[in-house]
Amino acid sequence: VAHHSLVNERLHYLFQTFCSSSHPMAIMLAAVGSLSAFYPDLLNFKEADYELIAIRMIAKIPTIAAMSYKYSIGQPFIYPDNSLDFTENFLHMMFATPCTKYKVNPIIKNALNKIFILHADHEQNASTSTVRIAGSSGANPFA
Repeated sequence: VAHHSLVNERLHYLFQTFCSSSHPMAIMLAAVGSLSAFYPDLLNFKEADYELIAIRMIAKIPTIAAMSYKYSIGQPFIYPDNSLDFTENFLHMMFATPCTKYKVNPIIKNALNKIFILHADHEQNASTSTVRIAGSSGANPFA
């Protein structure tokens, strides 16, 4: 997963098109939707591509979320660090700055890791149903 956490450098330009007061979730929605432009090879995906698509999404969502947050507070983006685990890397991208390294609190890391697991493992709700319906129609997974 860590291998796919870096987003295309051109995605940074998308963020500059938003007002500084834009809600981070609105920015994140646009950024995730734009991923289809960066992976045209997956416009006509096959069943064998499902795992790669899932790994890319799982890897890139924390990066995009952190970028959305950083943009909303006027701070520069922090690149992923593949030497960190999933949760540490997310916290690093959210709270480090170019001038200071973020020291991960193990209690926060442990709690957030459990939240990520619960979130990933939740039962089928409305959003899950929507994704499954859209996916079964052959729609682009990033659009």
